[in-house]
Amino acid sequence: MNTLTLKPGKEKSLLRRHPWIYATAVARVDGKPASGATVVVRAADGRFLARAAFSPVSAIRARVWTFDENEPVDHAFFKRRVSAALAYREQMVHGTGATRLIFGEADGLPGLIVDRYQSAPGAPVTDQLVCQFMAAGVEAWKDAIVKALTGVTGCPNVYERSDAAVREREGLPSITGVLAGAEPPEAPEFLTTYECGVKYYVDVRKGHKTGFYVDQRDNRLLVQQQAKGSDVLNCFCYTGGFSLAALAGGAQSVLSIDSSGEALAIGARNVELNGFDASRAEWRDADVFKTLRALREEGRTFDMIVLDPPKFAPSAHHVDRAARAYKDINMAGFKLLRPGGQLLTYSCSGAIDADLFQKIVAGAAVDAGVDARILRRLSAGMDHPMLTQFPEGEYLKGLWLQRM
Repeated sequence: MNTLTLKPGKEKSLLRRHPWIYATAVARVDGKPASGATVVVRAADGRFLARAAFSPVSAIRARVWTFDENEPVDHAFFKRRVSAALAYREQMVHGTGATRLIFGEADGLPGLIVDRYQSAPGAPVTDQLVCQFMAAGVEAWKDAIVKALTGVTGCPNVYERSDAAVREREGLPSITGVLAGAEPPEAPEFLTTYECGVKYYVDVRKGHKTGFYVDQRDNRLLVQQQAKGSDVLNCFCYTGGFSLAALAGGAQSVLSIDSSGEALAIGARNVELNGFDASRAEWRDADVFKTLRALREEGRTFDMIVLDPPKFAPSAHHVDRAARAYKDINMAGFKLLRPGGQLLTYSCSGAIDADLFQKIVAGAAVDAGVDARILRRLSAGMDHPMLTQFPEGEYLKGLWLQRM
């Protein structure tokens, strides 16, 4: 068996059941494991620690499959992990056709993301899985994983969106395409899904990530519950998730801004799909930072503002620059917020932890010359479970604030 032996003292994180092994912790590799091959991980004194997937070029040199010496990594292993993931979602996640079925390390399948899209009531019946294979181990076991997914879920259609930049760090090429079943529909005949009574078009071929931001479901519901009678500004709106939620909640007006005309077009179609009053929704193809300054100069103000920007800090090296960007955008948001108004602001940068993000937003309020109270810390939904031993899984963090 291929074996990865750690340097003295480097076994401590694995004894705490953290699933990552960095290249700097490795003393030697015995055998010639290929990319994605299963290796036995041992401490410097020879003790068994884990079975893991080997990645010869990544800074994360191996990702743990199991800490059980008696558990083999085979086809049955993946069927068990997928079955457990589905059982958890069926128990904990309700009222939605868009679900994160597999959330990487949290489901014991490091590097694997799977979202499931089921059709909205009254729409043509569809059932689609969309996968992202982000690490060498799941890439090597792709066929077994797809077989497990189709067998356990009963969904025949699996589409791959392994086109994120993180694959480069694993030495893997960008790949998209059908893995099982039928081709997903081409634009403009998108799949439809739903959550909390709102229907959405999803472009799994060309959309961001797997086509939709499943992780913001609970936060969209919060907007829906708070938006009645409000003038709402939704920045980095993509296909209008928060905008549709605000309209469903009775918002008086919603201004949605994004730099993708294609995404905005889908957002406008989502308004039509739900039968909402299109006169209450304005879609603006523009740079958010410049538009916020322009709205300030125009004297515009809002009762509710949503700031859900893309990842400003793709790694720890970008934290300082990202912190400035988050502060600038939140300061602009505070200045556009009416007294008593609500700001929902987010960061999906894993390198920015929740405490740092709160400090950045607090600094933005001070610089904007306003006082604000934190109503709640926000995060992803129940289908994005957090492991106690893997804090890196908390990539999405947010704050719900009220201007005083």
